[in-house]
Amino acid sequence: MKKLVCSVFFLIGALSGLLAQNDPKAQVILDEMSKKYKEMPAFRAKFSYTLENPASKINETAEGEIVVKGAKFYLKLPQQEIYNNGTTVWTYMKESNEVTVSAYEPDEDDINPTKIYTLYKKGYKYILLAEQPAEGGKLVDVIDMEPTDKKGQFFKIRLIINKKDKTIKSWKMFEKNGNKYTYVIKSFTPDATIDDNFFSFDKSKYKGVDVQDIR
Repeated sequence: MKKLVCSVFFLIGALSGLLAQNDPKAQVILDEMSKKYKEMPAFRAKFSYTLENPASKINETAEGEIVVKGAKFYLKLPQQEIYNNGTTVWTYMKESNEVTVSAYEPDEDDINPTKIYTLYKKGYKYILLAEQPAEGGKLVDVIDMEPTDKKGQFFKIRLIINKKDKTIKSWKMFEKNGNKYTYVIKSFTPDATIDDNFFSFDKSKYKGVDVQDIR
């Protein structure tokens, strides 16, 4: 599950030489983006997801949904759903109609949907690459982030941020094995009506589900 979550929320050329220190211009943009999302009590988003690895001839595309409220999140993919209420994680596999229940033990280095808008604040160097027009003629800022810890599976995250409203339009994550994960936001809706119970798995909605509790 950890790798899947890392590859989903994330949320996003080698820059080892360029990223010796943080770019002040990039920090201003990232701070404005982070402030915008942190002020929202909760939100829903739909996204498209692409995994590419030319060397391995991999090119897979799917769509998903995400709901986030503080430290809680719900992630829906074609064959999997993840509920996290901040203390417990339910991972539901559609094909086997099975849900695994585990205690949520956050790792400081995890990349998950609740951290995507503050990820840059610790453990990353970043630089503003360009301001450029995107689809529809809207200007976007392109920012590359590189983890300071070189032991992780990802060596770069590229954020595309709407210059006008500071929302994230897309992000790409580059893995050391050659995999590239691209996420494009299709729709985004702030929603203050989401109840905390939404982030807990409701067995009654999954007829005949097999529950594996490993807590």
